[in-house]
Amino acid sequence: MVAAVEIIDDVGVQPVVESLGLSRATFYRRRQGPLPVRQPSPPPARALGADERSEVLEVLHSDEYLDTSPAEVYSDLLSQGKYVCSIRTMYRVLESVNEVHERRNRAKRPVYQKPELVATAPNQVWSWDISKLRTGKPFSYLFLYVILDIFSRYVVGWMIAEHENSNLATLLIEETYKRHGVEPDQLILHADNGPQMVSGTTAQLCAKLGIMRSHNRPYVSNDNPFSESHFATAKQHHLFPKAFGGLEDGLSWGRQFFPWYNEKHSHSGLAYLTPHQVHTGTHVDVLEKRQAALDAAYARNPERFVKGAPKTGKLPEAVWINPPEEKKEKELLLELTANSKKMEVIAQ
Repeated sequence: MVAAVEIIDDVGVQPVVESLGLSRATFYRRRQGPLPVRQPSPPPARALGADERSEVLEVLHSDEYLDTSPAEVYSDLLSQGKYVCSIRTMYRVLESVNEVHERRNRAKRPVYQKPELVATAPNQVWSWDISKLRTGKPFSYLFLYVILDIFSRYVVGWMIAEHENSNLATLLIEETYKRHGVEPDQLILHADNGPQMVSGTTAQLCAKLGIMRSHNRPYVSNDNPFSESHFATAKQHHLFPKAFGGLEDGLSWGRQFFPWYNEKHSHSGLAYLTPHQVHTGTHVDVLEKRQAALDAAYARNPERFVKGAPKTGKLPEAVWINPPEEKKEKELLLELTANSKKMEVIAQ
């Protein structure tokens, strides 16, 4: 009891009642003493009597109306000059005897496990996807294949083709895998549930190379955020045209864009380092030079830095796809005392 009271004194009433699924009003009301026993309300004067409810059920259970909705029964009875009750009352009477159910066969979606992937260094988790590129011809597209390292955001492999199929995808994956010297059982390859991503050809290649596969949950696009974000960056770049003239035009654009993205683009999620710097490990020297410049600026004019000595940004130690939810300190404190007498505190 004392420990539970101390918890409330430390963290306040609101976190406690939220953890118990109660409102603050309930807490203060129960603190005043036991609730008065509520007397059952008398039935409304306009409610149907027992005989009338039996009559409604008899009509709805009759052979004539056994497979008919209450609305149709109501309309048909009115056409015969009869009125027993309203449509809504028919539903209430049926619900009272547990006869209101969904009659259609609805699809029941299984509960899919949320992918939770973490990379603490390059070449641990790659994300890949395919995006359409518009051409000058109606209903004609090019297809951009991109494989991205999620830790460094480095584009480890890309391809532009006139077709979208699993054979091209496996060719790109295998060549990229060999070029970067990835070892078996080192890499997780994440993608959505497109035909090329889940095809048997891709699965066989991954099994042969020792690549573990991961996929989005169905109908959940944000399970692959890094590829989606990369395509947004590509299509918002000033070199990206409204339409491509053909395959050569697309390849010409890719040969300009991807070197810029990897080696020149300062990524906000990487402390404004470039993907190439993070992927190759040269970011350590870059951050040291930045910090030296900040230290020199602070030594010259310390009064200009009202929050103290400036610090350069830090590279994230781990990059997640769907990080697990971290419990707050207060919630952990409440959980440690969950088996104490918090309910007794609420009752008092």
